[in-house]
Amino acid sequence: MLALGLVAAAALACPEARADAAADCDSGIAMITAESAKEQPGPVADALKTALRVAKREKGEQEYDECLDAVEDARKALKKK
Repeated sequence: MLALGLVAAAALACPEARADAAADCDSGIAMITAESAKEQPGPVADALKTALRVAKREKGEQEYDECLDAVEDARKALKKK
């Protein structure tokens, strides 16, 4: 719990980093959306769908680090094509 408090305090203390993470999350969601619109092999399409759902949910919760984790999962799935 202490670690969570420290992370939250750091995020509040540095709004520029939070804004950058939010922008990175938005661009990651846009990338996943664009890649999902293309024809993808089944497992890749499934991974992109999941990553997009998670990224959007985490963005709504303002959990940008977890949004970026979902974006990274999408990138890894695209590399497996």
